[in-house]
Amino acid sequence: MMPLTHSFIWLVSIVGIILMLIRPKKIPEVWWVCGAAVILIVCRLIPYKIAGHAVAEGTDVYLFLTGMMLLAELAKSHGVFDWLAVKATQKANGSARRLFSLIYGVGILVTVFLSNDATAVVLTPAVLAAVRKSKAEPLPYLFSCAFIANAASFVLPISNPANLVVFRQDLPPLGHWLRVFLFASIVSIFVTYVTLRWCCRHEIRDRIESDIPDGELSASGKFTIIGLGLVAAVLLVASAFGRDLGLPTCVVSVLMTAVICAKEKSSPLPLFREISWSVLPLVAGLFVLVEAINQAGALHLSQELLHAAQTLRPAIGLLAASFSVGVGTNLINNLPLGLIAGTSLHQSHIVGALRNAILIGIDLGPNLSVTGSLATILWLIAIRKEGLHVSAWKFFRTGMLVMPVALILAVLSITATS
Repeated sequence: MMPLTHSFIWLVSIVGIILMLIRPKKIPEVWWVCGAAVILIVCRLIPYKIAGHAVAEGTDVYLFLTGMMLLAELAKSHGVFDWLAVKATQKANGSARRLFSLIYGVGILVTVFLSNDATAVVLTPAVLAAVRKSKAEPLPYLFSCAFIANAASFVLPISNPANLVVFRQDLPPLGHWLRVFLFASIVSIFVTYVTLRWCCRHEIRDRIESDIPDGELSASGKFTIIGLGLVAAVLLVASAFGRDLGLPTCVVSVLMTAVICAKEKSSPLPLFREISWSVLPLVAGLFVLVEAINQAGALHLSQELLHAAQTLRPAIGLLAASFSVGVGTNLINNLPLGLIAGTSLHQSHIVGALRNAILIGIDLGPNLSVTGSLATILWLIAIRKEGLHVSAWKFFRTGMLVMPVALILAVLSITATS
C-alpha cells in the first residue's frame, strides 16, 4: 500500500474509535465502529477475506461475552445484585466507611467471577439504589464499582474479556495464571482500595441510614447464586486445562437459563431482549479496525516498541511498557489497544514478564479516565440512565491518584515473582 492509503486507514479507524468514545448526539457506539469498518471494507482498504478472518478470530470473545451477559441478566432479573447491595448496606450498621468497604468487596467478587463488565453494568445500578435508600453521598460507592472493575480484572482469565484478547490462543492454564498474577492482583486491589478510600475520605465520614427493609431473595434467586457458583467452577476447570473459555461460558449459561425458566415455567425471551447484543458487533468492528491499522503499520510500530523495551533493564523495561500501554488505553480504549498488543506479542513470540506487564497495563491502565475501558464506559452509561453525571475531569482527577501507584506496584510484583 502507498503511505497515503495508510494515512487514510489510520484516519478512518481513529475517528471511528474517537466517535465511539464521545458518542455524538448519543448515537450508540456500535454504529461508529461498524460504520468505520464498513468504510474500510467498501473502499477496499482491507480485503474482504482479511476482514472476515479478523471477525472470526473473535469467536471465543463473542461466546464469552454472550455467556457473561446472559448470566448477569439472569442474576439481575432475580434480584441477586439488589439483594447483595441491600445486605451490604445493612451490614454497614450506619457506617459510611464500612459500607464503602463492603461494596468494594462485593465488587471484587462480581469482577473476579462474572467479569468487570458485569460489575459496571449490573452491580452499579443496584449499588446506587441501595445507597439512595441509605441517603449517603453516592459518588464514593459508584467510584468503588468503577475502579474495582479494572483493579480486579486480572485475578482470573475470566475477569476481563481483554485477557482473552491479549493472550488469544496462548492463554495459560489456571495454575500458571494464578502463580503469575495472583499476588499482583492482590497488590492492585489493596492499593486501589487504600488510595480510593483516601480520595473519598471526606464524603464517607458521616453516618448513614441502615434501617433498610430486608429484601427476600426468591427461590429462583437462590438457585441462580448456586448456578453462578457452578459456572465459576466450570470456567476454573476449563482454565486449569488451558481450554478456551468462550464456549463453556456460553453453553453453561444457556443451560442454567433453561433450567431456571423451566422451573418457573417462564419464557427466556425477556432475558434475551434485555441483553445488550450491540456489544458483539461492536467488538467485531473493533477487530476489523485493528486488523486494518495493523496492516497500515501499527503492528510494525508496536513490535519495535516491544523490542526496545526488551533492551532496557528488566524492571525499567516492564514499567515503561506497562505504563505506556496503560496511558494508551485511555486514548483509544483498552479493547482495541489490547487487540494490537496481543497481535504484536503473538507474532513477536514474546512471552514471560513483558507480556504479563503489558496485560496489567491493559487491565489496570483504564482506571485513569472514563474512556479507558469498555467496562468504564458502560459504568458511565449506567449511572447516566439513573440521572447522575460524573464529569470526565472529576474521574481523571481521582484516577491520577489511584491508577499510577497501583500499576507500578503491581508490575513490580510481577518482576519479583518472575
